[in-house]
Amino acid sequence: MLSSADAYKVFQRSIDDYHVADHVDTPSKNPYPASSFEALLYAKNWIDTVQWHLEDIIRLPDINPVEGIAIKRRIDKSNQDRTDLVEKIDDYFLEQFRNVTPAPQARINSETPAWLLDRMSILMLKIYHMKEQTERKDASAEHIAKTKTKLNVLLEQQHDMALAFDEMMEDIGSGKRRFKVYRQMKMYNDASLNPMLYANKNVS
Repeated sequence: MLSSADAYKVFQRSIDDYHVADHVDTPSKNPYPASSFEALLYAKNWIDTVQWHLEDIIRLPDINPVEGIAIKRRIDKSNQDRTDLVEKIDDYFLEQFRNVTPAPQARINSETPAWLLDRMSILMLKIYHMKEQTERKDASAEHIAKTKTKLNVLLEQQHDMALAFDEMMEDIGSGKRRFKVYRQMKMYNDASLNPMLYANKNVS
C-alpha cells in the first residue's frame, strides 16, 4: 500500500520537472507507467502546479482583460480536471479496500484518502514556493525572516499530514475506520445545472 513518503516523492518529482521549463504550456511527460497509481499522482500534481502559476498570472495588475478571461476559463477547466482525477484516485482506494469489512464500531472519515492526497499535493507546492521566498536576493531581511517562519509551519504541516495519511491507511485497512466517496457534482461547469448557461441556451 502506498505510503505518505511515496506520495510526497511523486509530487516532488512533478514539481521539479515542471520547474525545468517553468511555463504553464509545458507538456507533461509523466515518467511513470500509464496504468500505475504513481502516474495518477504525478498527473494530479502536474495539474496543481500549472494551476498554481495560472493563478499567479491572472493576478497581474495590468493583464489584458481578454487574456484574463481566457486564463479564468482555463482555471475552471483545471479545477474540473483536478476533481475528476481525485475521484479516479478514490476509485483506486475503493478497489484496494473492497475486501475489508469495517468493524461495527468503525468511525466514518469525512475526508477520503484521495482528498487528503489533494491537500498534500498542494502543500508540497506551498513548501516549494515558500522556500523560494526564503532564498530571494532582492528581498528585505524582514521578508526573509517572515517566510522562514512560514516555511517551518508548512514543514510541520507536511509531517502531520504524512502521519494522518499513514494512520488513515492503517485504520481503513484494519476496519477501524471507513470512508464513503461522494462525487463532487460541481454545477458551474455543467450546462444543464448552471442557470447562466442553460438560460442562455434556451434564449438562443
